[in-house]
Amino acid sequence: MPAPVADLVLTGARVIDPETGLDGVRAVGITGGAITSVGEAAPPAREVWDVAGQVLAPGFIDLHSHAQSTTGLRLQALDGVTTALELEAGVLPVAGAYARAEAEGRPVNFGFSASWTDARMHVLDGVPLVADASLDLFATHQSLPNWRGPASDRDVGRILDLLADAVGEGALGIGVLVGYAPDSGRAEYFRLAGLAARLGVPTFTHTRFISTAEPGTSLEGALEVIAAAAGTGAHMHMCHVNSTSTRMIDEVAGAIDAARGRGVRVSTEAYPYGAGSTVIGAAFLSPEQLPRLGIGPQQLTYLPTGERIADGRRLAELRATDPGGGVVVHFLDEDDPADLAVLERSFTLADTAIATDAMPLVAPGGGPAPDSWPPRPDMVTHPRSAGSYGRTLRWLVRERDLLTLTEALRRSSLLPAQLLEGAVPAMGRKGRVQVGTDADLVVFDPDTVTDHATYTRVAPSSGFRHVLVAGTPVVRDGELRTDVLPGRAVRSGAV
Repeated sequence: MPAPVADLVLTGARVIDPETGLDGVRAVGITGGAITSVGEAAPPAREVWDVAGQVLAPGFIDLHSHAQSTTGLRLQALDGVTTALELEAGVLPVAGAYARAEAEGRPVNFGFSASWTDARMHVLDGVPLVADASLDLFATHQSLPNWRGPASDRDVGRILDLLADAVGEGALGIGVLVGYAPDSGRAEYFRLAGLAARLGVPTFTHTRFISTAEPGTSLEGALEVIAAAAGTGAHMHMCHVNSTSTRMIDEVAGAIDAARGRGVRVSTEAYPYGAGSTVIGAAFLSPEQLPRLGIGPQQLTYLPTGERIADGRRLAELRATDPGGGVVVHFLDEDDPADLAVLERSFTLADTAIATDAMPLVAPGGGPAPDSWPPRPDMVTHPRSAGSYGRTLRWLVRERDLLTLTEALRRSSLLPAQLLEGAVPAMGRKGRVQVGTDADLVVFDPDTVTDHATYTRVAPSSGFRHVLVAGTPVVRDGELRTDVLPGRAVRSGAV
């Protein structure tokens, strides 16, 4: 009986599957959006691509992408991403966000957590949650008076009910920006963790504190997450340990490692940059809080104007007039070897996923960036939004030899899938190159793949020759295809 004819076969590549340990030249057959063969001999196919000399691996799964526009996701596709999830901040209403993305189409797979901050803004400040709301509700309502502070037991109950309903609508977990509402109660956070445990979904936390000064250190913030996991049994994911831990990364990593050794379900992620990005109205960026981060206003770049903020007076002015304005926070100096060593230690913690914290594009003056391709040359954003995986493969693998190629690929694909698949069975088909798994694949040159984005220039990575989503090439021969939008929704509980 003749072998079935595949839609597409890729031949000659070094195929790396992080789960089985496969690392060898294979032919990979794809039919109907799934991998149908992985073998030494190529099956009959309607189309064959010769990718000799390249690496073929699972497409990258970004757990932390705020760049959920078509343009933002196209930049990520050019960086090897096939699934980009908004899990730290999340959205509300979740059903509306999924419906909007599905109606518009997306170049890569997408999914959302339920937003704790949006729920708080709704319950405590009356912000409406409407089905066609944009995904930047959090930035828009930074200046409202109540959402950052304590809530009554009754209001906490209302907040948690909203989150539970969102999980019922397919939310992949609960996004908890507690670092932006540090005066919210510890009891509320613990109750939220208990809810997540009962629902069987993870939480994704921006920790409460960023500081090396007592009280309220980065270590204390991390210990709150660990304690919630230990006390409830919930899976608690700690976002961007590189930026929230800063110079306490050794203490934070030690606590996480010890907790995991005792069976506490705590997972982590990091991105390979010494600067972060957020809204200028963030609680931890007030002039009086900056010394606790070990920086001053001059380490902040206000994206709408491109200015390095001169002093505390100017910072206070911008926080008052544009609290949702984008800012880059240079918490480590990437030109300082000692600071780079601190950043590198974020990746020596075992099982730390690579996640980008990709940010939306910002237009001059802070206006909305047009969702069009290619991005206008006057658009700006943090370079992690376009270059995190190219930089990982260049810097952490080729130049620094901090991660092996296989380990970097595992942290970029299989590990994120495994962190989610308990709540999201569909993730069991991602992050792998195996028969029956989704044909979300990346083909790249390991010797030349690199990032090009900088803090002043939006530029896609290069070296990613092909990026396939459900078997459809979104990037072909290094060029983005704008005529296809094959991304599919990823929902909790869905098979």
